[in-house]
Amino acid sequence: MEARAVKRFIPSSPRKMRLIADLVRGKNAQDMIRMLSFHPKHASKDVAFTIKSALANLVNKNEDAGVRPEEVIIKTIMVDQGPSLKRIRPAPQGRAYRIKKRSCHLTVVVETINKYSEE
Repeated sequence: MEARAVKRFIPSSPRKMRLIADLVRGKNAQDMIRMLSFHPKHASKDVAFTIKSALANLVNKNEDAGVRPEEVIIKTIMVDQGPSLKRIRPAPQGRAYRIKKRSCHLTVVVETINKYSEE
């Protein structure tokens, strides 16, 4: 069983978010939420929030199956580029420098692992 959660328009660059996404890919969801709460990077808060949301979606989707959060892994985690805000900063001699404030979209898919069957 699997479920997903999407958080869009996160005000962080995709490159910075991918550093955190690469840390948690394929690992236990419960352990990664705990680890991310102590991680110094700002993007870890958004990743932890989205993993919690995907975990809650999985539990709510399969209430009859009795999903245990300890048996859930992060199957896929994708960071895509969102829209960029274009801003202008004053520069010397009347010039203007362009600033791109990047954003990203985060998609997390979690699934349950069954310890008793080999798939």
